[in-house]
Amino acid sequence: MSRTKYRSVVVLTGAGVSAESGIATFRDKGGLWENFDIEEYATAEALQRNPVKVLSFYNDRRKDLLNPSIQPNEAHDALAQLEREFDGNFLLVTQNIDNLHERAGNDNVIHMHGELSKYRCMASGHVFDVEGEITHEDICACCSEPGRLRPHVVFFGEMPFEMERIQLALHRCDLFISIGTSGTVYPAADFVRIARHSGAHTVELNLEPSEVQSLFHEQQYGPATEIIPHYVQRVL
Repeated sequence: MSRTKYRSVVVLTGAGVSAESGIATFRDKGGLWENFDIEEYATAEALQRNPVKVLSFYNDRRKDLLNPSIQPNEAHDALAQLEREFDGNFLLVTQNIDNLHERAGNDNVIHMHGELSKYRCMASGHVFDVEGEITHEDICACCSEPGRLRPHVVFFGEMPFEMERIQLALHRCDLFISIGTSGTVYPAADFVRIARHSGAHTVELNLEPSEVQSLFHEQQYGPATEIIPHYVQRVL
């Protein structure tokens, strides 16, 4: 069991955690948004205008995730160990829409930007698991109507999921760790301010300094698969 002085940990993860597993990033150099227009693929208006195009885009992302070569890496494994062995409160908040944290063993996870492995009914809000493809002609299991299904992801202009629960955890934590995120996407980029204002020790673990690196008490830079396991052992 953990003998650390900390009682409550909130971990925020971004694309840098999954990149070493072969997951394509969205915003980095060479990322998906360099090749795909956000307005055409990642807004509610785009889905309404051309559902076939949008659904196909996310079907392709889901297909990539199901490739056997995509597996949790040492960073995911270390965070699962942290949740398993830390004897205080633990919450992992991820901006990633993949399921690699869960596959590594994390249970207390909030996907603030949604999940590729789920879709939902636009009429009822009911969320379903999915492994295959979603088409515009599919009949919704809850409302029995076609054309009602959408990816369970947060489109641009939409509010991230579970913000009230996240903010409560940030106000209560005494250790906040930000991993693999650029610090440019809000509201996640503001989490360090909330945690620090509430008295938490704040740590950035990243490949390079983020846009908000000056707000962290402690910074370590390098590949996620190297620095995260090392830091987790320090905490434990």
